[in-house]
Amino acid sequence: MKTIYIVRHAKSSWNQADLPDERRPLMEKGKKRTKKIIDKLHEMNIHVDYIISSHAVRALETAKLLAHALNYPNENIKIDPHIYFTDGDGIINQFFDIPERFRSVMIVGHNPALTDFINQYLKEPIENLPTSGIVGISFETDKWEEIPLAKHHVDFLLFPKEI
Repeated sequence: MKTIYIVRHAKSSWNQADLPDERRPLMEKGKKRTKKIIDKLHEMNIHVDYIISSHAVRALETAKLLAHALNYPNENIKIDPHIYFTDGDGIINQFFDIPERFRSVMIVGHNPALTDFINQYLKEPIENLPTSGIVGISFETDKWEEIPLAKHHVDFLLFPKEI
């Protein structure tokens, strides 16, 4: 069994118009919403073996908040710029390089790629994975490369406004 957690970065700041999109930091509101998600993940006893994040500041800051809360070392977060530029199919490509010893992986990134990816597995597609939103999906396989074709189960959808 393999489990993936897909997380959209927390709400970011648009206060500095001259700042490139990739460098936008998190807002305090985004950090508070992520804290609500973290509290729920603790209640659910969620454990993560591997975290992959976009290089964008808002995604990496979100990944670090989650890593700290889940006792995952920040220095072990894999930073992959492809997550910033990809689409839903590109998210699938992330799984082909993951060592088999990891049973659970968290990917922190951006829309529309994340929404496109998770909608491939949801019975009822969603319009938008909100900021700080997370979806947990379990797959009936022991190989990451088999994720695209494996039977799956959506374990949960967590959105900050619904907590």
